[in-house]
Amino acid sequence: MSHRQSLEALVGPQDSQRLFDALQRGASRRDILGLLAGAGMQTGLAGALAGTAMTAHAQAPRRGGKLRVAGATASASDTLDPAKQSNQADYSRCNMLYNGLTSLDGSLTPQPALAERFDTKDAKTWVFTLRRGVTFHDGKALTPADVVYSLSRHKDLATASKAKVQTDQIESIKASGPNEVTIVLAAPNADLPVILGTFHFHIVKDGTTDFNAGIGTGPYKLKEFKPGMRSVVVRNEAYWKPGKPYLDEIEFVGISDENARVNALLSGGIDLVGAVNPRSLARIAGTPGYAVFKTQSGQYTDLTMRRDSGPGANPDFVLGMKHLFDREQMRKTIALDQAVVGNDQPIDPTSRFHFAGLPQRAFDPEKAKFHLKKAGVSGTVPVVCSPAALYSVEMALLLQQTAKGAGLDIEVKRMPADGYWSNHWLNSAVGFGNVNPRPSADMLLTQFFKSDAQWNESRWKNEKFDQLLVAARGETDLAKRRQMYADMQTLIHQEAGIGIPLFLASLDGHSTKVKGLSPIPLGGLMGYNFAENVWLAA
Repeated sequence: MSHRQSLEALVGPQDSQRLFDALQRGASRRDILGLLAGAGMQTGLAGALAGTAMTAHAQAPRRGGKLRVAGATASASDTLDPAKQSNQADYSRCNMLYNGLTSLDGSLTPQPALAERFDTKDAKTWVFTLRRGVTFHDGKALTPADVVYSLSRHKDLATASKAKVQTDQIESIKASGPNEVTIVLAAPNADLPVILGTFHFHIVKDGTTDFNAGIGTGPYKLKEFKPGMRSVVVRNEAYWKPGKPYLDEIEFVGISDENARVNALLSGGIDLVGAVNPRSLARIAGTPGYAVFKTQSGQYTDLTMRRDSGPGANPDFVLGMKHLFDREQMRKTIALDQAVVGNDQPIDPTSRFHFAGLPQRAFDPEKAKFHLKKAGVSGTVPVVCSPAALYSVEMALLLQQTAKGAGLDIEVKRMPADGYWSNHWLNSAVGFGNVNPRPSADMLLTQFFKSDAQWNESRWKNEKFDQLLVAARGETDLAKRRQMYADMQTLIHQEAGIGIPLFLASLDGHSTKVKGLSPIPLGGLMGYNFAENVWLAA
């Protein structure tokens, strides 16, 4: 029970509200004691209730104040067009200005947003009932036409939408009532509400082609936007969520250098910074008035071994390399405890579809030696890595050391970050990749493990996996779908040329005056949706 609920249970909701109103006006503990004594309450009980009221008030969201935030990216290509968002700064900024039909919660489960409900009988035809009373920043009421326009523009090549591939499955979008939109897919997909809760599918006004005004239905209105420099937004007093947002104003800037971001925070120039390196944790936590907020997510850096060529074509080589991961040591010495141990399955423990029943693969140099000898791999094996793939250089060096005990000579080939993804990732026989969190299991598995996927890192092909993937996409029975994803994770664990030692955490630094942060595992800064959820303590 919360302190507010405890207070209401003791004095009733009316007196509880009276105390809160007094505290909102700046009443002190002595003032509260006077109010309670005036009501005939004994001194001992009045003191206890005053303490409960003060604690509850301190924990309650507070309206007002300006929040200064620094993200890790900023460029001249920064955009206010939802379809063209491409980095963390875009995601954070657009979440201030716009809403989607759905939103994703802390388990990445879709929740109603501009659509107060969504229904389907076959996962192919979806009906979205729009929330009434929602208005855009310029006062225009939300209508089905706005939704039809917003979603349809992704399918137009001229829009250059970053999410076009996700809308290729949509056959039709139409207004099916005065407050209703019906979407028909080419094939069933139970994850459509998840897809529509992601960044690119924010709803804009019908016919919008100029996005510089940032007119949406979101919690804040645009005051200033200078691409590559800063954005300023102010509270939308007509926001459809009662009581939100809490802040008067947010200033958002991009500072690409992590050390400079941390310095800006600790000097008092910034209240909240994203993308903190674990090596900065002690410095931030050791400075009075500052703290670190951690979001465990599905981000991972993986060892990739091509199954169609090179040593990875032999399954014993792949299995031997997976047993060379000293995952616990990597967690402690490389990620500095800011990660959870992985098990060569790509769906992480924050996902509702994570298969926890998969036996953990052990660090076992002797077993690795057995499989590597059986594979007949001799000589030196080059392993490509780069600072572009977070922690991959450190992981490769540790793998080099553990491989010696198994009789394998690994040559660590460190490549520069510039050009790594175009020149080396997907092109190296053995190397490292890095995968950012995806909002659904289907999106992750489709993009990285389907036999014909463009980003199939190990070129692993499995007909049974592909069949399960399509079947799970259309399965509306949650238990059956969960089992399908468990079977797919098992196949990847056993056969794919992918080693996933850790799932990495996102770290944000903040003043302790910033309240309301809670993890949404799409990334840091509450999955870039901090703006409507945080407030500043007095």
